[in-house]
Amino acid sequence: MKPRYSLIAVGVIVVGIGLVVSAEVKGASAQNTVPIALSEGRFKSVAHKTVGTATVYQLPDGRRILRLTGFETSNGPDVRVYLVAADDAPDSKAVTRAGFVDLGALKGTRGDQNYELSPALDLAKYRSVSIWCRRFSVNFGAASLARPAETRG
Repeated sequence: MKPRYSLIAVGVIVVGIGLVVSAEVKGASAQNTVPIALSEGRFKSVAHKTVGTATVYQLPDGRRILRLTGFETSNGPDVRVYLVAADDAPDSKAVTRAGFVDLGALKGTRGDQNYELSPALDLAKYRSVSIWCRRFSVNFGAASLARPAETRG
């Protein structure tokens, strides 16, 4: 009988530990577990039809990402995602004149996608997104970023 009681005691200890972990997770603040939208904007077509929304999120762990949702654009050679140091990027000259940060190759011409942002990136300076064809220096489409409440209405 002694082994039987020992097994029951171990089961109670494991269940007790599970309850403590569960209580800690349930007690966590919602602010720490939900991404926060810092800025967003809708894409406008420039040289090629481009649609969707660009949103900058602060993740619970402190990292920031640019997320494209409902996104669609044309295919092209060496298409990149740029954050542009201007309020808007209405044409190709505006992008090259203002300056930009290259976030990398476009992950797809359709669908939702994420791009990591450097912790040092100044979002007060880089206020628009460009879908850029590097081979031909052409702005396919752009989205001006603003606080979420400013983009509604």
